[in-house]
Amino acid sequence: MIRSLWTAASGMQTQTINIDVIANNLSNVNTAGFKRSRAEFQDLLYETMRPPGVTSSDGSQVPTGIQIGHGCRTVATHKLFIQGDFQHTQNELDMAIEGQGFFQIIQPNGEIAYSRAGNFKIDSEGRIVTADGYLMEPEITVPNDTIALSISTDGTVSVLQAGQAEPTDVGAIQLAHFVNPAGLNSIGRSLYMRTEASGDAITGTPGEEGYGTIAQGYLEMSNVSVVDEMVNMITAQRAYEINSKAIQAADDMLQTANNIKR
Repeated sequence: MIRSLWTAASGMQTQTINIDVIANNLSNVNTAGFKRSRAEFQDLLYETMRPPGVTSSDGSQVPTGIQIGHGCRTVATHKLFIQGDFQHTQNELDMAIEGQGFFQIIQPNGEIAYSRAGNFKIDSEGRIVTADGYLMEPEITVPNDTIALSISTDGTVSVLQAGQAEPTDVGAIQLAHFVNPAGLNSIGRSLYMRTEASGDAITGTPGEEGYGTIAQGYLEMSNVSVVDEMVNMITAQRAYEINSKAIQAADDMLQTANNIKR
């Protein structure tokens, strides 16, 4: 019975983490470029009282053994980089990546981070930045006298300046992709950092093989499905509840055993 108490407790702990992940998904249902996570579990070690296939006392082979499990644990929170829905904003600085790839963002410490959020702004110096003021890599500056800004599907940024009849190219957006994007480290602010698991960033031009294209005037929204998350939350809640019932049942059995002498 003591074993069952700890086994059921491990189930409650994993479901607590599961609810934490689901709650974070739901809280970011309207966050541009957000990618939902999925908690993944595995069973723990087993106490083998009799291994399968051993020979019994009468010489016959035992087809199944006796193995008692010790519960489960959380092994990963897998980030699912499935394309989110597009929202048409008509904002010339909003961009969505149709396909694979990440925008490259320069952090204040100079390190490069990566993002799917395309809600960019222009700072006081005319540079394209994130909502937190982080520069895009490569840095692109829009002239002060710009009256129209255009971003092509291959990432070329063109501006029409006052008094000019033809647009001028002022830069080009480069995208990055990874062999294992699920291995990226989430650091908040809709940013990711490379890790040994993700591998090094491979940069290229939007529209080339392996890279998505840029859609100006659109935002890629969160890929969280509220209905799916609600179902997952109910499932996790019931799993937590049934594990608590297992603890209660084991405790009742222990109480009965303790009262035998009375």
